[in-house]
Amino acid sequence: MNNINSLSHSRWECKYHVVWIPKCRRKSLYGGLRKHLGEVFHELARQKESKVLEGHLQSDHIHMLVSIPPKYAVAQVVGYMKGKSAIHIARSYLGQRKNYGGMSFWARGYFVSTVGTDEKVIRAYIREQEKEDQRVEQLKLF
Repeated sequence: MNNINSLSHSRWECKYHVVWIPKCRRKSLYGGLRKHLGEVFHELARQKESKVLEGHLQSDHIHMLVSIPPKYAVAQVVGYMKGKSAIHIARSYLGQRKNYGGMSFWARGYFVSTVGTDEKVIRAYIREQEKEDQRVEQLKLF
């Protein structure tokens, strides 16, 4: 019962498994970019009264377990996180300083799934995703 959050007139527990990719599935999330994006996503979620509970940046996609209050639509929070993080990437790593508006780093769309009683399974899946991807790549070699 301690996982239940509250707003002024409601009690809630809304958790979502969210996945999205960079444009053309660029393998650009490794290196210096990958190290700093986690902090950026946590801060952007806080600005929408949400919380990133678990997350993992793969080389070509992102998995997150996000708790979002019911007063915000999932699309609103995910869109905000993708848009503001793209601006941060452009300003910090691509040399764009102001009036950034046309280019986009993330591909359109995302995958979202509600997390009910399977939260432990989803958390483990997100944590172990990179190992699983490496295992599948090894199988393709033969």
